[in-house]
Amino acid sequence: MRRGLILSLIMAVPAVAWGAAQPSALAQVAGGLWEISGMPGAREPIRECVPNVVTLAQFEHRGRNCTRNVLADKGSSTLISYKCGAAGFGQTTVEVLTPRSLQISTQGISDQMPFNYVLQAHRVGDCSKSATVTHH
Repeated sequence: MRRGLILSLIMAVPAVAWGAAQPSALAQVAGGLWEISGMPGAREPIRECVPNVVTLAQFEHRGRNCTRNVLADKGSSTLISYKCGAAGFGQTTVEVLTPRSLQISTQGISDQMPFNYVLQAHRVGDCSKSATVTHH
């Protein structure tokens, strides 16, 4: 029985690390194909398949294994802090303008350098079945 409990705990770690709980502010926001603008140095918006919108809170560290904590979750806004080991950390406010439109204000440290920017994200459709999550 102890071995089963340990195995269960080991299997649960990735779910906790990826923040299985959805903040209530994001309850009406669906994953899918999102157009994201406002990235530093980018001239045009990018389109990314985002299956779980809470991962947009760690946009600077997307594709990295991070732990997230919801610090505040009221109405249409949620404040999330996250840590990604040696890759850095951040704190992000996600404001739900509509279920298809988000404003993401994020700041922190990425690869030992500070970042601070505001993104606009608009859901433009569903991810294609052959699409993979894009990481930049």
